[in-house]
Amino acid sequence: MFARDTDDFSPSERERIVKTAVSPRPVAWVGTRDAAGTDNLAPFSSYTYVGADEPSVLFTASRRDGDLKDTPRNAIDTEVFSVSVATADVLETVDHTAADPGPEEGDEFDLAGVERAECDRIDAPYVADAPIAMECTLHDRQEIHGRTMLIGDVVRFHVADEATRDGQVDSREITTIGRLGGPYYTHTDPVEFERRY
Repeated sequence: MFARDTDDFSPSERERIVKTAVSPRPVAWVGTRDAAGTDNLAPFSSYTYVGADEPSVLFTASRRDGDLKDTPRNAIDTEVFSVSVATADVLETVDHTAADPGPEEGDEFDLAGVERAECDRIDAPYVADAPIAMECTLHDRQEIHGRTMLIGDVVRFHVADEATRDGQVDSREITTIGRLGGPYYTHTDPVEFERRY
């Protein structure tokens, strides 16, 4: 085993270690709409929940040439965004929505052939076929080491019948995907284990 200070590694080496250590990282498929009405859909693997009884989620986004990318900019400008659960059967499509289409190509929904649905409480789209989608209002934003962290309060859930068992949302019915270190993904395969604590 080696032990070295963070500054002894290159930025790419540090990134590889952190992204491998903090894994699997669930993928949020974030939907937004800009002020002109253009939709945006992008995957984020720097994503988690903050609270569950008063549900809130967060994701972080890097900058491109010092500027905010479309998703965080839209979420900040409109103060809303959606999160759709990404699953193993659409992994290639999820990856495709990471592209940055030009205006002539349409938005990421069009580019990747993803069916959109309209949120009920906020002005944003979500992935129509997602097993779970959440409508979020912007709670806060923070700038941390060149990344933008956005926290959203969940104001409405959309849950597909196929994601439930005996009337409850059930992880065994949803094959979620996660990012590992490097170019690798994984998907859920629940382990039968009864917690004692």
